[in-house]
Amino acid sequence: MNYYDYIVIGSGIAGLYSALLAIESGSVLIVTKGGIEDCNTRHAQGGIAAAIGQNDSAELHFKDTIEAGDGLCDEEAVRILADEAPDRIADLIGFGVPFDTQEGEVALTREAAHSRSRILHAGGDATGEYIEVTLSEQVRISPIKVLEYCLATEILLNNGRVSGVKTIDFRSGIIEEYACKFIILATGGAGRLFKYTTNGDTATGDGIALAYNAGAEIVDMEFFQFHPTALRLPGVSPFLISEAVRGEGGVLRNDEGRAFMTDYSPSGDLAPRDVVARGILFEMRKTGSDRVFLDVTHLPATKLATRFPRIYRFCLDHGLDITRTPIPVAPAAHYLMGGVRVNTWGETNIPGLFAAGETACTGVHGANRLASNSLLEVLIFSKRIIERSELEGQANGGRPWPAETYQLPSREPYKDAPALVLANFQSMLWDKVGIVRDVNGLYRAAITLSAWDRILPVSTDRLSYELNTMLTNARLMTEAALLREESRGAHYRSDFPTPSDKWKKHIIFRI
Repeated sequence: MNYYDYIVIGSGIAGLYSALLAIESGSVLIVTKGGIEDCNTRHAQGGIAAAIGQNDSAELHFKDTIEAGDGLCDEEAVRILADEAPDRIADLIGFGVPFDTQEGEVALTREAAHSRSRILHAGGDATGEYIEVTLSEQVRISPIKVLEYCLATEILLNNGRVSGVKTIDFRSGIIEEYACKFIILATGGAGRLFKYTTNGDTATGDGIALAYNAGAEIVDMEFFQFHPTALRLPGVSPFLISEAVRGEGGVLRNDEGRAFMTDYSPSGDLAPRDVVARGILFEMRKTGSDRVFLDVTHLPATKLATRFPRIYRFCLDHGLDITRTPIPVAPAAHYLMGGVRVNTWGETNIPGLFAAGETACTGVHGANRLASNSLLEVLIFSKRIIERSELEGQANGGRPWPAETYQLPSREPYKDAPALVLANFQSMLWDKVGIVRDVNGLYRAAITLSAWDRILPVSTDRLSYELNTMLTNARLMTEAALLREESRGAHYRSDFPTPSDKWKKHIIFRI
């Protein structure tokens, strides 16, 4: 078998950044199921949060993150995030990421639930794309080996420790094994589980399923963040309308033109994402509409075109001039707070196995991610992964969290389950395990998913492998949501609409 010191699975910002750091310590292989540029990072518009402004501090950033996490943040991880943010921003600048400036200084803007303007952006609303392109260009000219259009199908273990990965090349059908000392899972999230999502086609939870099947702990899967404002136009896939649009003064209005968010929160349009998403959903139900409107027509047209060039151009290409007409929007699946459980060094409970980015759950986000902390989390903990891997005698697993560990239950066979096709799968997850949940919907989803699990055919191509992976993620998410009989952060149960102190703990699944 080919041997590498590090195998990085995924080519988003987490994979690329980790690989660029790791190449200083040993040989590196990136395995990615698409092209190196196919990832969710390029869809990130809002930016990266860091307390670098004159009236800001790491302590304020820490407090804002803790508050957004609704009682489930790991305080040590959040402290590390806030304290190390400026240094990691400097790293990106060193790699050549061209952050936007104003009067010679990095421009900072504000997003919902942040108490200060601390969001750095590049290309206005193209931050993720600028970072991804910059890092992928660096990888292309480095000694890093990249396997494109190859899917990692199994983590190989030897005496309980990582020893390599098994892959399939979708172009040739060839199955190969690669040996390594360390694996870094960086495959992104699982937004494609849902009918409406801001995520790209690659976001099928691959790394989470790989880790789970290898025996790693999976945590907080019930906490999935639905972005409040995705473009809703007939025949057009959901397109993210950045939270920064509301941060710059955008106002949400219903079909009647009335600004409604103060009905749901004193913070109005700048309330946390889960509150805004539910507010929009309830307002749509009241008016019988499938959308509300984000009004920016009162803002200067030149400001909109320069601050949000990507949004402005996309809407204009689809016949919508946002400087004159409010933007039709509705919530869409956006970001998974849960994932592979890691400690503050990115270590899982399996020696040699690390996870970074949306694939990992560091405890930073708790029950609800603070806007623009996700790209920052990647930088902070990817750096710590490489630092940890260079040390002898890894700790392997780390600190205990207040948690209970479960196994996926066996459900009674369900004879009337709908056909297992992607459209049925995504529609059911959206309807039963979406923004608002209840016991009946969750249980129906759980027994349907269990029935599908029994009839799942052997995977032979990318679509069948991804469906298998998505089913694993969906079962973990649904069973966790059934167990958590409360509402907290992004998890909302209409039959348990308030938080409960007895659920101020994490739900962990492990084979």
